[in-house]
Amino acid sequence: MALKPIDRTEEAAISLLTHLIHNTRLFQKSADYMALLDFTAKMRNFAPFNAMLLNIQKPGLQYAASQHDWRNQFNRTIKDESRPLLILWPFGPVALVYDVADTEGADLPETVLNPFPAIGEMKEWKIKGYTALLKKKGIEVRLIEYGGGKAGSVQANGAEEEPVIKHPSYDAKTPSRYIIRVNSTHDPNTQFATIAHELAHIFLGHLGKDQYLKIPKRPRPTHELAELEAESVSYLVCERNGVHSKAEAYLVEYVNDHEAVGNLDQYAVLKAAGQVENALGLGEMVSFGPAIRRN
Repeated sequence: MALKPIDRTEEAAISLLTHLIHNTRLFQKSADYMALLDFTAKMRNFAPFNAMLLNIQKPGLQYAASQHDWRNQFNRTIKDESRPLLILWPFGPVALVYDVADTEGADLPETVLNPFPAIGEMKEWKIKGYTALLKKKGIEVRLIEYGGGKAGSVQANGAEEEPVIKHPSYDAKTPSRYIIRVNSTHDPNTQFATIAHELAHIFLGHLGKDQYLKIPKRPRPTHELAELEAESVSYLVCERNGVHSKAEAYLVEYVNDHEAVGNLDQYAVLKAAGQVENALGLGEMVSFGPAIRRN
């Protein structure tokens, strides 16, 4: 199903929430930001931004799902007088979900008790599948035999010089041409992490505005901030899909060396993580039954 545009009501809700986060200085300390990323990685059945909303409403939440999913997937019901949690939903603008602690019924499966998938699930055939999906969006993935110390790079409009930050598409109907180069000598897990990292640069707007991919214009970040944003997105996408990457070590080192995350835009990071997942055919899995269609 083609993605429908977000309505103005949802845009207003997002604007209000991001304004709230900025003004209250939530997740500005490096340790708090890392905890947010870990929580978002665990909440694999929700889009990254919705995972953040759940974290704000109920820190320490172990697992949440819609009433429909609790009933149909887990054979559990909602306890009387339970308080729902809000997430954003296209044309809603909100939908209701419930903490596992507010449900009762059948025993929980291992996927709920231990939501992290097994490490090392990425396979070569999956990388080929992701490559095919990205090509439809104007993003070409090339496997290049680099030395072991180079993971990859991203360029816009097929130019051959690095770094290239030139003229992405301002036409909502015409895709730009991006080239992601990935080290062919690396294992599929590392290749997936590289693809996620380079896609992050695109969807974070580091290569400029792109109407076709719905990437807004953003102020150009410093190199350090751009890498922190991209590694954050890569960490989220990898952890949420069973791949352990070097991004975790990078982020842990950053937290140890910096008390705060400075001008990092948490909303941009979480939105980009969701866009990367969507581009790869991954993403939000919560459902609400026939009354609310997934977009």
